[in-house]
Amino acid sequence: MKPALRVLAPGLMTTLQDLGRRGYQHLGIPVSGALDAVGLCAANALAGNAPGTGALEVAYHGPTLAVEADSVRIAFAGGAGAVEILSGDGARRGTRVPPGQSVRLSRGEVLRVGALTGSAVAYLAVEGGFDAPPVLGSQSTYARAGLGGFQGRRLRANDLLPLKLAQAAAREESMLPALDLAPPRRVRVVLGPQDDAFTDQGKRTLLEGNFTVAAASDRMGMRLEGPTLEHSNGYNIVSDGIAPGSIQVPGSGLPIILLADRQTTGGYPKIATVISADLPALGRLAPGARLAFEAVSIPEAEAAHRRQAARLAALPNQVVAVRGATAIDAAALLGSNLVSGVVSAHDQTYDPHCEPSSN
Repeated sequence: MKPALRVLAPGLMTTLQDLGRRGYQHLGIPVSGALDAVGLCAANALAGNAPGTGALEVAYHGPTLAVEADSVRIAFAGGAGAVEILSGDGARRGTRVPPGQSVRLSRGEVLRVGALTGSAVAYLAVEGGFDAPPVLGSQSTYARAGLGGFQGRRLRANDLLPLKLAQAAAREESMLPALDLAPPRRVRVVLGPQDDAFTDQGKRTLLEGNFTVAAASDRMGMRLEGPTLEHSNGYNIVSDGIAPGSIQVPGSGLPIILLADRQTTGGYPKIATVISADLPALGRLAPGARLAFEAVSIPEAEAAHRRQAARLAALPNQVVAVRGATAIDAAALLGSNLVSGVVSAHDQTYDPHCEPSSN
């Protein structure tokens, strides 16, 4: 029987993603890929994979997966979440798996990923990767067209996700001791390409206003609520190409930041473009998150891109062995009675001279 993970519960929206399907936008095919490339690359570094290996992108609430292989090594990175290992009968095996660490599971064990905190998305990589055929050079899922990933869609209960490896390698588990996923104070943008389609007040509003991520956001675009941006002469233009992070502004005046599953062309003016280095952090923002923008120059954006690329390239060198590090189960710790007594500093009957001597 082919090694696989069986989907017992699919989570809210779990899809197979890598770094995207590049080179086909002229044919109207979106790039897709991970919303948070840093989280994807971190999970793959922990699993011992190449950075762009396909992994499961977990959105908001994760899946429950049963191991139907001799063994499998998984790594979870990106947002924090309650990741538990259960035995086949549903009992807990032991500790929860902390984010930023790999773990080996055996046949019959079950991995359960709960609600995410601190990020809208996280990534679950398996050692060796998933055995899904690439479509146009990529395993990324573009669900609107039923393209790529696992059968071109989000996961469903009873799906059987094939694995490339029948068993995990015998090695120590890995961890990333310091993975900075904090959002930037302000999201950096380069103005244009159609900033001349907006009044000076409209551009000031973008850079001085505060916005909130709307509930209607998805992998295609992040809709923002807040002050409206004023067009200078209507909101229709001849359709042209759309770059990742383009901020288009329709007739409502409310900006939409175009993300991984963005369309390849559009006919609304684009007031600015989020720089590539800030797109992973943007992909982690959940509805209700607040954000503001600041303008930077193209050389500044290019320098930030180089720093980001160097950061991703350095991730495998930052992985260390868990060796001797004990994973703490916070739920079990808080549920234990670890206090044998309490002394009040205000208790006048307490005599420190009655304490045993340390000499």
